[in-house]
This record gives sequence, structure tokens and C-alpha cells, in this order.
Amino acid sequence: MVRAIVGANWGDEGKGKLTDVFAESFDIVVRFQGGSNAGHTIINDYGEFALHQLPSGVFYPHVANVIGNGVALSVENFVEEIRVLEERKVPKPNIVISDRAQIVMPYHKLFDEYEEERLSNRKFGSTKSGIAPFYSDKYAKIGFQITELYEEKSVLLEKISQNIAAKNVILKYLYKKPEISIDEIYKKLMEYKLIITPYVADTFDFLYQAVKNNKNILLEGQLGALKDLDFGIYPMVTSSNTIAGYASVGTGIPPYEIKDIIAVVKAYSSAVGSGEFVSEIFGNKAEDLREKGGNSGEYGTTTNRPRRMGWLDLVATKYGCRVQSATQVAFTALDVLGYLDEIPVCVGYEIDGQKFDTFLPTAQLKNAAPVLQILPGWKCDIRGIRSYDELPANCRNYIEFTERQIGVPINIISNGPSRDDIIYR
Repeated sequence: MVRAIVGANWGDEGKGKLTDVFAESFDIVVRFQGGSNAGHTIINDYGEFALHQLPSGVFYPHVANVIGNGVALSVENFVEEIRVLEERKVPKPNIVISDRAQIVMPYHKLFDEYEEERLSNRKFGSTKSGIAPFYSDKYAKIGFQITELYEEKSVLLEKISQNIAAKNVILKYLYKKPEISIDEIYKKLMEYKLIITPYVADTFDFLYQAVKNNKNILLEGQLGALKDLDFGIYPMVTSSNTIAGYASVGTGIPPYEIKDIIAVVKAYSSAVGSGEFVSEIFGNKAEDLREKGGNSGEYGTTTNRPRRMGWLDLVATKYGCRVQSATQVAFTALDVLGYLDEIPVCVGYEIDGQKFDTFLPTAQLKNAAPVLQILPGWKCDIRGIRSYDELPANCRNYIEFTERQIGVPINIISNGPSRDDIIYR
């Protein structure tokens, strides 16, 4: 069975925990897109971890963890994440990197930083992880695929020379920054080759055989539907496709083999970075939700920036579930709302007096105001509850109202940060 776990909104929904929980019963966990620009926070018996590139199955010795061809591989960050696991006494994980994955180069991070600097107050709020320049190079066909590290030196030097010539023009005349040399790039690529060679494999064939042999495969996405390059709040999106449909491209697994797609939805909204966010709240309300809401820790896993906060946006969530082709929903961080007497939810948008119940293109969202419906809170701590029927009536009402609005069954409920804080309906 092949299952995908993806985000329905802006990211930060709690996908890492869900992947960690389900990985125990899977043979293979695969990261299929994105890079180090976002992370998954996982709390388990080894402690609290922030994973950025490593698949969330690394805590189980029986799991094969695959970094797929769709991932933007930062070798430096890969080494650092492995180091942290070793330091924290996590058993050595089984990790495989696709030989078709491409490498985030040091100059990608520099270009990311320089462009944000150039844009000034028009910047995108990048994490400066080099992701946009990486994917730009990938689609311009001038990126470095891992297989190319094993080419003859002369072939590799010729490609580096062609790439660097154009980049140095931009560095010198647009950004007014130091140029880069062919030798330093070649040496860096050889350094990367030495580090990753023990992990590199033909993951296309590996996953083909795994599907053929009926292995259980878990596909792990980064960020959420509203940050997707095509279907998100463009241009304030990431530079890859964050949707389950891309999992086939980012792994080589046939699309018809993906039988179950869990869209992860947080019980309220949060986002890191710029972009349209109709249900956003500010001031004390936002601060209370960020800080008091059950110690929610609403800070970016990668940047540590305080997340923007908002009420649950059911218009965006319904859209996100459709974009993800969700077969079921995991509803997370429900315990956070236990301090509220009343809980607003966004059920529509209003623009110039006209109401909409569909998620609109970004240009139209700029002028949208949320249409809120108020639901009663449950005013108690629900952590530790393991049965759906034991949840307070108002809490169940909140879940069932959400389910009716989005039209996808909510089968999984997370009521705390640890592996055990989970309820199955």
C-alpha cells in the first residue's frame, strides 16, 4: 500500500508527527519534494527533533528512508541532521538518496540572499536556503544531478565553466558581489561526492521493486497546498509542487499506486512568510493563540520566526483538500484551542459586499475579509484522551462542523505533540 501525507494549508500543520506515527507500520518512507526551507518537528522517545530533509521514518531501524529525485538536496544540512541523530543516540537509520536528485550549491544560497537584499521591501520572505535559485537552475537544465558527480573530470569542468560564466555576470553587475571560480565549485562537488556516495542508489528501481513486492510505502510532503507553485498563493509560494500528485514525479511511483492521501489540517491557521491569509488575526488574540494555546510553540521550524496566526479557514481548507485529492483528513493541534470560550471559524470571504465560499486567485484575495461563524469552546484540557466519544461535546461539534464544511472524513485527531496524543475515529 502506498500512502501520502501532505498539508492542506500553508504548511506547519503537524505532518512530521503524523509521518513519525505511521512510519512504524511502513517499510519505506520517502521525501518527494522541497528542501531545507521548511521542517517537520517530531517529539518521540529520543527527544524533540527538527527534520528538514531526512524522511520522518529515521527513528525506526526497520524503515528504509528515501530522499527522492524531487528533493533539493543540501549536503551540508544532510550532514548536520545525521550528526544530530548520532549525538542524540538515535540508532543509525537506513537512508537512500536518489541518484537523480539534484544538489543545492553554495551559490544558490548566496543568490537567494542577494536577491532578497536587492528586492528590499518587495522581498518574498525567503528562508535563504537557496530553494528558488536551485529550482530555477533545475528547470533551466543547468543544475547538478548527483549522477553527474561521477562523470569524467573534463566533462564536469566544462559544465561548471558554462554555468559560472553566466552567474558571474549577475554577481558582478547586478548584485555587486564577489565572483565564484570553477576550481572552488569543482572542489565542492568532489567534497559532496565523497560524503553522499555511501547513500546514493537508483531509487526509481528500488521503489519499483518495492511496489511490485507489495511493500508499505509512506510518501512525505513538505509545506502545504497553499504554498504549491501552481495552486498556491502565487507568487508567495515555494518553488516546488507541494501536492500529492507530484509525489509520483518526485519518486517515480506510478500515480495509480497512491491509494490513500491524508491531508493534514490544523485546528486553527498559521503561516510563515508573506502571502494572502484571509483569516489572520493580530495583536493580543494572535499572541494568545501563539503563546498560550497549550504551549503550541508556533515558531518556524527552519527560521524560528513567529508564525502568523489565524482562525481555521474552512474555505482554504476545503480547497486544499481538493488540491491534494485527500481521501481522509488528520486534524491536528486540537488541544491548543482549549483556552477559548468561543472559537471563530472562517466559512466564507467577503469582497466589496459580495460573499464567496470558494478559494479565489491571489489577486482577488488581497481585498477579501473573512466571514466568521462562532462555535462554542470546550474550556478544558483534552490531552490524554484516547477515545473520540470521551472528547467534550463542543469539541466533537467543532470536529464534525469542520468535516461537513470540507467534505472529507476526519478520521485522525491529534490532541497533543507526542506520538501517543492521537485519536482514531
